[in-house]
Amino acid sequence: MLELRIKRRLKKLDMTSFSEYCDYLFGQQGQKEEIVHFLDVVTTNKTDFFREPEHFDYLTRKVLPEFFAANGTERQMLVWSAGCSTGEEPYTLAIVMSEFALTHPGFRFKVLATDISTTVLDKAKLGIYSDEVVRPVAPDLRRKYFMRSRDRSSNLLRVVPELRRLVEFRRVNFKDAEYGLSGKPDSIFCRNVIIYFDRQTQEQILQRLTSYLLPGGYCFVGHSETLHGMDLPLLPVGPALYRRIDGRQ
Repeated sequence: MLELRIKRRLKKLDMTSFSEYCDYLFGQQGQKEEIVHFLDVVTTNKTDFFREPEHFDYLTRKVLPEFFAANGTERQMLVWSAGCSTGEEPYTLAIVMSEFALTHPGFRFKVLATDISTTVLDKAKLGIYSDEVVRPVAPDLRRKYFMRSRDRSSNLLRVVPELRRLVEFRRVNFKDAEYGLSGKPDSIFCRNVIIYFDRQTQEQILQRLTSYLLPGGYCFVGHSETLHGMDLPLLPVGPALYRRIDGRQ
């Protein structure tokens, strides 16, 4: 799989061997110009609307009412979709919180969506998906938050502009020492991302992530991921769900 993906770059760059590509990639010019393209082709991007729906149920039932009771209309809620891929997760978050806002006037929120791949971020910003991809969204929500193409033969739908404006997309590499966030999120969704790293790197990344999370904030991870034994300021409160328990930086 890795060979096939890298061969796409060899063809694009008119190169004939992996050795030639490695020399270029690790050279000064390659580190400046090629590394982003390399990461785009080798990263795996798998996501769905309302994936692992229990987390969104918990968000609606517990996290949002708790935030609104404590802050009312005084402060905007920030939720970070870390490893957002092609945008299905952050748009799902925006749908869930928009529905909550309908019954809680004055509730304000923003979704920060980040990924290492510029290719998937470009697609996510457009917010255009096929019928098949949008199928997990309930029909009433689909009618409310997606627009049909004017071309009736097309099977494409687009997230409505009002929802797209509530999501900010940015490139972030989890291996960087700093993520450069302007604000601290109230909740972080980092699901099915750390499974691609070794255990030591997983802990290092989660330590950085939780350093941004506000005390009392929630951290949602994938159901196949475990934080057991890691030195993190997190307390398990549900399946693949943790809460920051102190103000440690």
